[in-house]
Amino acid sequence: MDKHQHHAHHEPEAHKASHAPEPAKHAQHAPARGLRHEGAQHSGHEAMFRTRFFVSLVLTIPVILYSEMTQHWLGIVPPAFPGSQFVAPLFAIAIFIYGGLPFLQMAVPELRARQPGMMMLISLAISVSFLYSTAAFLFDLGEGFYWELATLIDIMLLGHWIEMRSVRRASSSLDELAKLLPDQAERIGVDGRIETVPASALAAGDLFLVRPGASIPADGEVVEGSSQVNESMLSGESKPVHKAPGDAVIAGAINGEGSLRVRVTAVGGATALAGIMRLVQQAQLSKSRTQILADRAAGWLFAIALLAAALTALAWGLARGFDLFVLERVVTVLVIACPHALGLAVPLVVAISTAEAASHGLLVKDRLALEEARLVDTVVFDKTGTLTKGEMGFIAVQTLSGQSEDEALRLAAGLEGDSEHSLARAIRAAAAQRQLTPAAATEFQAMKGLGVKAQVGRQLYHLGGPRLLEALEAKPPQALAAFAEQAGHKGQSAIYLLAGAQPVAVFAIADEVRPQSKAVIESLHKLGIRTAMITGDSAPVAAAVAAELGMTEFFAEVLPADKEKKIANLQAQGRKVAMVGDGVNDAPALARADVGIAIGSGTDVAVESAGIILVDNDPQDVLKVFRLSRASYTKMVQNLLWATGYNVLAIPLAAGVFASRGILLSPALGAVLMSVSTIIVALNAQLLRRAKL
Repeated sequence: MDKHQHHAHHEPEAHKASHAPEPAKHAQHAPARGLRHEGAQHSGHEAMFRTRFFVSLVLTIPVILYSEMTQHWLGIVPPAFPGSQFVAPLFAIAIFIYGGLPFLQMAVPELRARQPGMMMLISLAISVSFLYSTAAFLFDLGEGFYWELATLIDIMLLGHWIEMRSVRRASSSLDELAKLLPDQAERIGVDGRIETVPASALAAGDLFLVRPGASIPADGEVVEGSSQVNESMLSGESKPVHKAPGDAVIAGAINGEGSLRVRVTAVGGATALAGIMRLVQQAQLSKSRTQILADRAAGWLFAIALLAAALTALAWGLARGFDLFVLERVVTVLVIACPHALGLAVPLVVAISTAEAASHGLLVKDRLALEEARLVDTVVFDKTGTLTKGEMGFIAVQTLSGQSEDEALRLAAGLEGDSEHSLARAIRAAAAQRQLTPAAATEFQAMKGLGVKAQVGRQLYHLGGPRLLEALEAKPPQALAAFAEQAGHKGQSAIYLLAGAQPVAVFAIADEVRPQSKAVIESLHKLGIRTAMITGDSAPVAAAVAAELGMTEFFAEVLPADKEKKIANLQAQGRKVAMVGDGVNDAPALARADVGIAIGSGTDVAVESAGIILVDNDPQDVLKVFRLSRASYTKMVQNLLWATGYNVLAIPLAAGVFASRGILLSPALGAVLMSVSTIIVALNAQLLRRAKL
């Protein structure tokens, strides 16, 4: 019997089956290159605001030079000529029509819906400035607001340009990813011939060649060859990943020095890269609670501005009669109430945090999930594939006196030969890690359902599980039996090595705990966040893993359908729960949790139930979610406080509440303060890029 027809070892019953890619699942989506329309739209808006800003800025120069207020401030006297008195009004009107028109157009939907918001406030400010200044010029009512009108529009155009640029930059990184996809692929025909075809011509099941240094044209599974592949464009991890037969590769990754033959599993819109682009675009379009709050605040501020203006007119009208001073006070209130800083407060942070998340291997599908993460007090981890590697690994070995662990591993690795069985791979990997050369074994024979036997030198060896002992009527010595029993309690597989019919060593093989998992649990505890583990494995297995990781709370023997109930029970206790799972078997629990976090790459990026996806299979990225959530929320709050705080202070000053004390905010100074407020909000949002994740 051939050695590749390997034996059936005893394995933990609850071990999860790996989930293979499903190429047909997203076949309806457009190819990755067709997903750029949203970024192009933002780019078009950005170009429009940029152009209007610079044109308006140039037109503002003569307005400033020929305004009496700025002439007095700057101590300049511009050249006088017939009609020079029309310079400031004419250029200001041009700025109002060219630069202010977009804001008036965007205010129409708010007006029709009877839901005043940001655009109506902006339109109110510039319209009042324009009408008052024009009336002042035509009817000789005194100094108008032309220079304030011009600079006001300039600042608003600048702010919207900054906002659009930030959103575009968040999308541009995705466009750069799409450019990584090669235009052509080398497809291998059934006859072995290699033909160069457009990458778009590849279909699921096709075999293609990836030469050293080339980009991978489609998601697939390696069937031949080995190489180091750079997947940093997807995972953010700069270290190349070793790929061998059976390993998945992703479109856009860069192959190393080896040559690979790959079977296509997904193309176009079904690839991991296309999934990432869709998710980040969804995140950019989704609104957070804070952003909704900002929109509502703008609506309230619109009403407050009108009320404050009415009260100002009434109070000053009763005190001194309705004159130019009163009109100036009313106009000043309406002008400085414009909340452009408030309008930038949240969108800028949203755009920047989305881009920062993507660059750190976090795909934020739902902005609300990222915002809610800061409130989480309990994180529930799925065990298999999340806290553990989801694959069998060598845990420990017990030998009889007189034989070393390395010698036992060397013999076992030789007996396992070329087997692709998960337990066999675990033993060979352990031997390789210790730099042991597998024993030269001959006369292999697979013992169906029991194990294998082979000759090493003159000695016959057997390797297999407890059923092999029964078949050979072999009784292990007390030391080996005790070790095997202890391994069984932990859910580990006991594999015996026998010299002839005499057991000489026993190996403990199990699903390995990820090296990063313990550090993640410790870090979460330091942040004051409780942790729990949920698994379908037996209680002893769960208890052993929980103890190793320092977790005091776990739920064992839980079916996938019941995981959601466990999350609901925790929420019923008043906890704010985040669920971290593989995004497939844990879908109901991920959807139920306050924050669903799916771990894993490949098809997992398309999981609809999770709000946040960790591209890399690294549980440590969970910490990045909480750090980014707290940092972005802090920036949002700071910006909102600054923007609204400015209006709370400026409106009473503009209304003349403290005029009796000699404190009166002029329209010019109000416009300057408003501009400063906007710039501060924009700069503060940019500081989020320095946050350490």
